[in-house]
Amino acid sequence: MPTTFSSNFSNNITEFVVNEGNGVKGLSELGLKTLPKQYIQPHEERITTSTIIVDDSIPIIDMSNWDDNNPKICEKICDAAENWGFFQIINHGIPLEVLDTVKAATYRFFRQSAEEKNKHSKENSTTNNVRYGTRFTPQAEKTGEWKDYLSLFYVSDEEAAALWPSACRDEALEFLRNSEIVIKKLLKALMKGLNINEIDQTKESLLMGSKRINLNYYPKCPNPELTVGVGRHSDVSTLTILLQDNIGGLYVKKLDSNSWVHIPPIDGAIVINIGDALQIMSNGKYKSIEHRVMANGCNNRISVPIFVNPKPNDLIGPLPEVVKNGEKAIYKQVLYSDYVKHFFRKAHDGKETVDFAKIN
Repeated sequence: MPTTFSSNFSNNITEFVVNEGNGVKGLSELGLKTLPKQYIQPHEERITTSTIIVDDSIPIIDMSNWDDNNPKICEKICDAAENWGFFQIINHGIPLEVLDTVKAATYRFFRQSAEEKNKHSKENSTTNNVRYGTRFTPQAEKTGEWKDYLSLFYVSDEEAAALWPSACRDEALEFLRNSEIVIKKLLKALMKGLNINEIDQTKESLLMGSKRINLNYYPKCPNPELTVGVGRHSDVSTLTILLQDNIGGLYVKKLDSNSWVHIPPIDGAIVINIGDALQIMSNGKYKSIEHRVMANGCNNRISVPIFVNPKPNDLIGPLPEVVKNGEKAIYKQVLYSDYVKHFFRKAHDGKETVDFAKIN
């Protein structure tokens, strides 16, 4: 039976959603007719049809001839990184079965009881490397986003076996393992675009020294036009490898405009986007772009991003090869952990995080 909130329950929404571990999935399953006020976004943060471009799309790159080290594929990847910051890849070599099983495992994790999921919350988890939650930065956000997540920082297979939730552990690890070759191929192409022909161990460690995989759940929403699944932001990663389901709702900001383009789901495709770390390392040649997720009034949606990052104790700045011919550095050297902390201190706010690394 659809319900509206009593004022008393409205006051206890944090208790129900966060402390008891029900998440927004729990709210959605109450059959609400109206969105709780805690999730109503300001007008300027909502996604409206007036700002959406329908006759444009991010590049789709077929990687099936990659083994020939096809220069045309490299060129397309670099062009997309410069002009869109986002692209989709097809025929990438990750088995479709791996993609299907990690999507199924995502549903399996979130279908568990609130009590079971809440074992992995910030308050209850035995490790900072495993985190179930719903708010991005509760201390800084004025309004909540309509999403629950499980975040898994990869250290080793042994730690994952011991600490990751059994409902999704094996499938998440398999997706991570299978993505490794694709990540290396993409980074090889992107480095060639910066006139770096060989990625030595030091550079490989800098580009992809740590990884995090998230399982995201966007429940059906009673008033999707009033809120967002995720607010506008760019990722702090080197690269993000995103598996989305067939529901849709991911929007990317078109470069040098205030317009947004939908990224349509393509069966078997992976969405790739440039993160802030690579924008900084490329001295601005490659662009990390604002993106956000629209809430959905009819369907639940899931996505599974892999964030490929420098290690926390790495210094990131323009790569020496990029500025060796006199190109002026527009970013300073920053400790990656400081950059990430700055990102997580505030609500989603577009591209403002990258200013933290700019030379004034």
